[in-house]
Amino acid sequence: METTRVLFVDDDDSLRLTFPEILKNCGFEVRTVGTVAEALSEITTSPFNVLISDLNIGQPCDGFTVVSAMRRTQPDCINFIVTGFPAFESALRALQGQVDEYFVKPAKVQELIGLVQSRLREKQPQPATPLMRLSNLIRQHMDEICALELEKAKADPDISSLRLDDEEILYGLRDFLHEAANRLDLSDPGGLTDLASKSGRSYGLQRRSHGYEISMLLTDANILSGVIHNIVWSNLLLLDTSTLLLDLRRFDTALQFHMKHAVQAYWDASQGHLASSEELPT
Repeated sequence: METTRVLFVDDDDSLRLTFPEILKNCGFEVRTVGTVAEALSEITTSPFNVLISDLNIGQPCDGFTVVSAMRRTQPDCINFIVTGFPAFESALRALQGQVDEYFVKPAKVQELIGLVQSRLREKQPQPATPLMRLSNLIRQHMDEICALELEKAKADPDISSLRLDDEEILYGLRDFLHEAANRLDLSDPGGLTDLASKSGRSYGLQRRSHGYEISMLLTDANILSGVIHNIVWSNLLLLDTSTLLLDLRRFDTALQFHMKHAVQAYWDASQGHLASSEELPT
């Protein structure tokens, strides 16, 4: 009978010493590593039937990287995530299409082993879900992004003091996100800076009419950047990591240009230097 090969990934020295020994006593062949780099090396050079990975290996959510690599390289491998943070449980449940099971530490060893054996008998690892680009993530989570933006903006004392309604707080956000998502799908990233120039000036003028101080434009930018990165983190296993870093960099660059032109338009209006084609919002 073929021995079941397990890759155990955890940066906790004590767990790497004790847990694999228990697995070996149950008949498993276990390879133990403590870093993402070691895990990726094992995944690309040796076959495994089961992956058991901590969620945080050195850095938060490194376990997602390991699971993603295993699913791409060895799609028949059964994947388990273990985390010491119960607050992540709901996020992990949402990602269960990408992992076969998750456990919250301290995991009950016999329960975990029993589930591993059960999954192996079933021989039905979760089918791979097509991975998304950042553009599709933005489209699919548009309402959530706007809700989080609204919540955080209302929590800011400077913005809340203006007593703007929800529509005013979210002025231009959906249009910017929709267009940014569309431009991210294009091979030419230059269009994002064009978008930022046009929408940024309109945004800056409107925010001035809302009573914003010029420094509050940067508050808006920081809120949106944080919201986007949190959405990315929450859906990391669903994203195409081969394009993610470039897409995030392009999005952040577009947001920076957007705010640069917003600040310039705000300043121009303050100094009476608007172009004849531009009108202050009423």
